[in-house]
Order: sequence, then C-alpha cells, then structure tokens
Amino acid sequence: MVFEGSSAAISHTGKVRSNNQDSGYAGSNLFVVADGMGGHAGGDVASSVAVHKLEPLDRAFETPQAAEIELRETIQDTAGDLIQLVTRQPELAGLGTTVSAIAMVDEWAVIAHIGDSRIYLYRDDELTQITTDHSFVQRLVDSGRITPEEARYHPRRSVLMRVLGDMDPNPEVDTFIMQTRPGDRWLLCSDGLSGVVDEQHMTKVLRRDEAPARTADALLKQALDGGAPDNVTIVIVDVGGKHPAFLAAPSIVGSASNPEGVRVPAVTRSSLTSGWLHPRSQAANEPSHFEPDSDYLEELIAEDRRRARRRRIGAIVGIVLLVGVIVAGFTIFYNWTQTRYFVGADTDSVVIYEGVQANLGPISLSEPFEDSGIALTELTEANRAAVERTITAHSLEHAREIVERIAADLPAEETPYTPTPRTSTPTPGISSLPAPVPTGPTQTPDGGEG
Repeated sequence: MVFEGSSAAISHTGKVRSNNQDSGYAGSNLFVVADGMGGHAGGDVASSVAVHKLEPLDRAFETPQAAEIELRETIQDTAGDLIQLVTRQPELAGLGTTVSAIAMVDEWAVIAHIGDSRIYLYRDDELTQITTDHSFVQRLVDSGRITPEEARYHPRRSVLMRVLGDMDPNPEVDTFIMQTRPGDRWLLCSDGLSGVVDEQHMTKVLRRDEAPARTADALLKQALDGGAPDNVTIVIVDVGGKHPAFLAAPSIVGSASNPEGVRVPAVTRSSLTSGWLHPRSQAANEPSHFEPDSDYLEELIAEDRRRARRRRIGAIVGIVLLVGVIVAGFTIFYNWTQTRYFVGADTDSVVIYEGVQANLGPISLSEPFEDSGIALTELTEANRAAVERTITAHSLEHAREIVERIAADLPAEETPYTPTPRTSTPTPGISSLPAPVPTGPTQTPDGGEG
C-alpha cells in the first residue's frame, strides 16, 4: 500500500561550512537523513552513497517486518561499499555518515538508525525524540554524568561511538517498528538542526500546523538564526491527507542531489576524483564529526575509573554518615526509654522495671530496677494477671505507689512490702516509704492473740 500523507525535504550548507556533506530523501514510502563526515570531500560521498543505496527501498512492503530486515541489511551493506570505495580512493579514508530512515508500511513506521541524526515524533502537541544518539555525550547523559542541557554544549558533543563508515564492515544498526496514526508528524534531521534549536522551539514551529514545506523552512530559519555552524537537513513527514502532497517525484536534497554525485553501484568510476569532490579543498571540508582515537579512549576510560572511585568514596562517606545518624538516634531513643518505668513480674516476684515494655531485635529496652520481694503466689488472681501484663507508671514514684497498693491487698500474715533495689547503689527514698498497717489479728510472743 502506498503511504498516504505528505512530506518535504530541505538541506542547507549553513553559515560556516563551505560545502554540504548532508543528504536527504523524501519519497513515497521512504524518508532518509544522512549526515556525512570525513576529510576532503569524504562526507559528501558517504551520505550520497547511503541515500542512493536506500533509494530502491522506496516501495510498498508486504509487512513491516520485511521492511525492517531490508532496511537493516541495506545499511549494513553500504558499509561494504564504503570500504570498497576507500580501497580504490585512499584519499577518502575516514569517511562516514549517519543514517536515520523511516519506511512507512500501512499504519506502521519502520525505523533504522545509526549515528546522531535524529527522528522525532510530534503527536498530540508533544514532541518526542524516538532515536537515541550513538554519541559520547549521550553515553555521559545515560550514565548520569551530565544533563541533556549540558550535553548540548559539551566540547565532545561531535564524538560518535557508532557510525556507518569504512572501519566496520558489520555496523550495529538500531531498527524497530512503531505504530503511527493520522495526524502524526515525523521530523528527521541532522544535528545541524538539533544541535542548535532545542525541542521547545521546534515544538513551537510544529504547533503552527503548517504544510511540511513551510514547517521545514521555519525550522531551517531557526537554525540559521542560531548561527548554523553545521549543515542543516530536515525531512518532514505528515501522516494522513490533511496537507495536500505536491511531490510528483522523490525529493533528494544535499550532496545526494548533485548530478555529479556518486550513485551505487557505480562507486568506483573515475569521475570520483573530479568535479564536485574537490580533493584539494581540505580546509573547507574539515570533518564535522569524528570517532575517538585510542589515546582519547584511554583518557575516557581513566576518567571513568576516577569517577567510579569518587562515587565509591562518596557512597562510603554517605553510609558512614547514615550509620552515625542511626546510632545517634538510637542512643537518644534508648536514653529516653531509661527514664520510663513499669511494674511487672520476673520468674517469681513483683519487680519495678526501668525502660519500656519492648525489644529492638535482640536488644531489650528494659531491665529490672527494684525487686519488691512480693511473691507472685501471694497475689490475688486479679493483681497477678495485671502484673504479668505489666502496669505502666509515669515515674519511679508512681511505680512504687502501684507496688504499695498491691502489697496492701496481701493477707495480714504476709510480709509487708520492702523494696529491694536491683542496682548496686541504694535508691534514695525507699526507706522512707510508709509500711502498710496490718489489718488481721497479730500473734503475741506467747502464742496468744493480742
């Protein structure tokens, strides 16, 4: 099924560079942005080769899965073409390109991506970045070392960790399938746009709901107003028939549109060394991206180790501080418990306890303070049950009053309450407590009743 919608593609050299190494494609079902890089004119060649290699896929696919397989394999095959090209033209060594592509299959968008060109989806007044940059700064963002805002101005923001070039014959390409719906607007762009215009300003332009070509022009103007230090390539794809389509043929922009351009498979013809390649214009075609060399990677690894060590030290310090806070808090809490008292029972007698009736794991928050000498067997059933459940006291004096009341309920022949401190030092005030007055008959020394 032919994709129903409208699209537009635009590419600009920018305000700093003298040539355009980007390429863009907007067809019936296929949409591509490729951002070339490399010394001399290598970037022009790489992005052009990638677009023309993908161009035959601008057709209807039976299933999105079939389109996904062909997109991935075609992009990977392009790496072999670039390697073959550099073998015949050594001056192009180091060339490479990003590729971000969408193949529309019915209501599905089949996406393939390598590098730092981006694919956005504008839906329900919100702009979402769909692809993930294969860049060094994105790695820093993912690891939490810098924020996305800091990444926009990082001095190494052009370092790519993955790219389609002449170094890897089997590049890793991200592919996935997303469902799309009428009203969706897809934005494909090189970092000449995303590196200058933030998502907030992109969203403002997209919310105008203008036709794709006018929207692309407005986004390009924002990039130019922001200085446009790099080439800018934009492809807009609208899903549905809201904006009429005027494209009678595919729109190819940037270096791939050059009539002298390299078209696969004729990548080895002698015309590569003449015309638009300008092999002598090295200063005007310095690479806008680069992959890190071994020394730089060693520096990154060393920095990662230093940061990991600092994180470990910070974690240890944090743990020590946390443990200190916990210990201090427990000490304060424990000292507070030792100002509380309650009346309870040990194995055979009534005892005043210091602390609270609770345990903190294996740690008891109470200990015997004063033994009353009153046996549990001497208590009434009600008093014994109350003591075994424990009786909370507001203070030590209150606890002793409770014990006095318990002693007052003892039979007359029992020994009055005389507290026995459990501590090594006498407790002041115990001897001054009044003894309960006996209520039963007493025995005289000769055995008679008094």
